[in-house]
Amino acid sequence: MRSTISEMGPLLLSRVFGLNDTQEGVLQLVFKIADDQGLLLLDLKDLRSMLEWVGEHAKELKGEYGNLSTQSVATIQRQLLVLGEAGGEEFFAEPALSLENLLQKDFSGNGVISVLDVTQLMSDSRLYVSFMLWLLSELFEQLPEVGDLDRPKLVFFFDEAHLLFKEAPKALLEKIEQVVRLIRSKGVGVYFVTQNPLDIPESVLGQLGNRVQHGLRAFTPLDQKAVKVAAQTFRPNPELDTERVITELGVGEALVSLLDLEGRPTPVERVKIAPPESRIGPLTETERAERISRSPLLGRYEQKLDRESAYELLKQRKESAQSASSSAPERTSPRSGGRQSLGEAFIKSAARSVGSSLGRQIMRGVLGSIFGGGRRGGLGGIF
Repeated sequence: MRSTISEMGPLLLSRVFGLNDTQEGVLQLVFKIADDQGLLLLDLKDLRSMLEWVGEHAKELKGEYGNLSTQSVATIQRQLLVLGEAGGEEFFAEPALSLENLLQKDFSGNGVISVLDVTQLMSDSRLYVSFMLWLLSELFEQLPEVGDLDRPKLVFFFDEAHLLFKEAPKALLEKIEQVVRLIRSKGVGVYFVTQNPLDIPESVLGQLGNRVQHGLRAFTPLDQKAVKVAAQTFRPNPELDTERVITELGVGEALVSLLDLEGRPTPVERVKIAPPESRIGPLTETERAERISRSPLLGRYEQKLDRESAYELLKQRKESAQSASSSAPERTSPRSGGRQSLGEAFIKSAARSVGSSLGRQIMRGVLGSIFGGGRRGGLGGIF
């Protein structure tokens, strides 16, 4: 499972990094400069190289792009280092899984269940929540408006949901609430699976219409608070003491409230839950390998690709500039020489990248319609 720096975009990355307005503006300019010069930002080393280059040429770029604070560049570089150590080196890469693969059907026309192992991704909550936001927002932009369907086109179950919200910045929580609310109209359902309703912020919890609550035990004051909160999230049933029943639920029982035909929560009911018609527990390595071997997507995403992008092109620029400098018979003044070097480097880079980027804008800000920016065409969906 991979995404790219370009697809994640400067707005979402700024929230992941916890940047202030000035630093966010600098990051957006870095992406803008990369677009203008035909430099693809695919992985972390691409963004590192771009930040380094912008920092070195900040004075030369100021006339066209405004002030590029070197302090802000340094701050972004430090945050990038932290993200890389948290698993970003593997997450930001190609090839990417097209979102269309999540909507595939079998030969009988039935939907297909996709199981995503996010064991490594969950080690850093910022990366996990960013992935979730990107995924839902990408679907929001790609899928047509369908209103209230009898059944959704696609349903997501995010297990261990408390990890999504653990230490997540306020800005990210606000966007989760917004995306969860908007994605319904695209025929996408979202379920957060967690043991305690306190694990989910109230602003997000209020957007969830269907509730299934298993038994809770109140041994501590915090447990008692959790029981009370869980009871209050249901539409009351005059014939049921919700707060008391939650502590009495046994194995195979739950309190359930769903949306009626008018989209209103139904009164909470105590129900029996049908047991799973499958084995509970993880697959063995042998079983996992066997299922992967039968996947129609086998061979498409296993090998990570590293095509020519910003890192390689900027490295070539630097080597070309050093070679030209060492072979030049005489030097111009530092001021004019600096401008000439920058211009020559841009022309060489543009010539190299014209075959792959002519007539195409690098896609930026997949959350454009949600975060307030515009969307551009380009790279496909990534999962």
